[in-house]
Amino acid sequence: MEGAGRGGNVSWRILLRIVIGVAVVYALATAALYVAMSQPPERFGAIMAKVPMPAMIVLPFEPLWLSARQGKLRAGDTAPDFSLPTLDRSRVVTLSAVVREQPVALIFGSYT
Repeated sequence: MEGAGRGGNVSWRILLRIVIGVAVVYALATAALYVAMSQPPERFGAIMAKVPMPAMIVLPFEPLWLSARQGKLRAGDTAPDFSLPTLDRSRVVTLSAVVREQPVALIFGSYT
């Protein structure tokens, strides 16, 4: 009877090692995905093109995305300065120059 108990103990140890191994691999894959999401869009896209679809199903994609891309601006912070061409491309408009002349409302969204 002593040998039977010992064999059961060994199988629990093997199972525990497998579970710990899977947990470590999952944690490393999750961390790697978070680091990839923190990259500039072009690099992130190149990385994600190589990630297999099952990984996206298993890993916590949305919470990582929201955390990695939340940005550092908060309500009330000054908007970062940027320049954009006008629709007719006749000139370039810079936010800091326009703000000195008049109030500006920034609206981000898709109108397509």
